[in-house]
Amino acid sequence: MIYVGLTGWGDQYSLYTDITNSNQKLETYAGFFPLVEVDSTYYAVLQQSTIEKWCNETPDNFKFIVKTHQFMTGHGDFRTSFNNIQELFEAYKHMLEPMVKRGKLAYILMQFPPWYDCNEKNINYIRLAKQMLSPLKVAIEFRHESWYKGENKERTLQFLHDQNLIHTIVDEPQVGEGTVPFVNRVTDDNGFIRLHGRNNHGWLQMNRTREEWRNVRYLYDYNQQELEALRKSIEILSFKTNDIYIIFNNNSGGHAAGNALKLIDMLGIEYKNLAPKQLKLF
Repeated sequence: MIYVGLTGWGDQYSLYTDITNSNQKLETYAGFFPLVEVDSTYYAVLQQSTIEKWCNETPDNFKFIVKTHQFMTGHGDFRTSFNNIQELFEAYKHMLEPMVKRGKLAYILMQFPPWYDCNEKNINYIRLAKQMLSPLKVAIEFRHESWYKGENKERTLQFLHDQNLIHTIVDEPQVGEGTVPFVNRVTDDNGFIRLHGRNNHGWLQMNRTREEWRNVRYLYDYNQQELEALRKSIEILSFKTNDIYIIFNNNSGGHAAGNALKLIDMLGIEYKNLAPKQLKLF
């Protein structure tokens, strides 16, 4: 099956023109897409009650991809909030128990930072993280070009395959060593594509504030030709995988939902068992 979805549901305003209560957002989102990527878990380990609420608001066959906490991928120091790294991982796994029990967790996403390069220490940490997250399925996204440069490309893919890790295929601007190419290869029965847009001018923070950067980094609208090339890449993957998960993360300008719906149409997909769409009475 091919699952298409977006990063988060809170800011997808084009989907919510017929609702009056913000609490209806996830349920409404689930009337359009069978998949969502959860980003809020990057900033905090949430209460199980929050996870349970999300599960209750979505259909039985709905899937979540859940991003790991920022401390788990080297974006911050876990010692500011946890006694040790094992405590962090255990708290994260405990958080997800309701989603696992309901069969709604597709897998976990570990998105490593642009400075996380290919070296023995970092490779060993991925092995450790995979072990601590077991038996949950894990996808790995790299953002440093060294993982795909020269002979490292095949070695990286083989490493992910040997560790039973999902290779995240990334579409993003190509603006230096802190970016990676689109490598349409799989290392697992699951194919995974994340689409960040191609805004070369906004990808790096430069002299922008964090808020200014957030407003432009993922500001991109995929055109028909680009979506057609993506469709062909997905067709190739379909011969190599059981399931393909596609996430549009080009949210800065609100283009993600429209691009995703267009791709669904181009793929000829008609999802069954989506949530009932909200009816506008007046």
